[in-house]
Amino acid sequence: VLFLHVIVTDMKITFEDIAYTFMGILYVVPLIASVALIYGMDGNISGKLLIWYVFCAAWGTDTLAYFAGMKFGKHKFSKISPNKTIEGCVAGTLGSIILTIIYTIVMNNIFNMQINYVLIGIMGLILSLVGQIGDFAASVIKRHFEVKDFSNLFPGHGGMVDRIDSVICIAPFVYLFVTMLL
Repeated sequence: VLFLHVIVTDMKITFEDIAYTFMGILYVVPLIASVALIYGMDGNISGKLLIWYVFCAAWGTDTLAYFAGMKFGKHKFSKISPNKTIEGCVAGTLGSIILTIIYTIVMNNIFNMQINYVLIGIMGLILSLVGQIGDFAASVIKRHFEVKDFSNLFPGHGGMVDRIDSVICIAPFVYLFVTMLL
């Protein structure tokens, strides 16, 4: 279909355009599909409860990284994302661990689950690192195209991909953790 577009436009669309489009499809679609897979899970624990691990890890990381980076950040992490600091990244990881454990405490107490806190702490650590890598990956793409945000859909916050870059990278890992360990 993409190559057909080249033919129909009499080569006004280039191979590079096709490659970028294909990469965008491969980047977003399979990763976002993991969110649906988690949500649709029906086992010992409902996918409607498990999906919140994705958001706890992403939001815990992003929120604590932002505030700790603003308050304590002195050491820049990378030129790819110049506002990120090492202090923010470490705090973000702690934020993910803390929020996923708090969520597990709630699930264990309210829904009488028996989810292991150490396992969830390790999962929170890994998910945070994966989410931060996802955020940096999105930044690499934006730097390549010399744009600040993927779009101006949310003024001051960028586009939809800017809002979900860490979420879509975390989701496949939550799916793997849940299917293998819980």
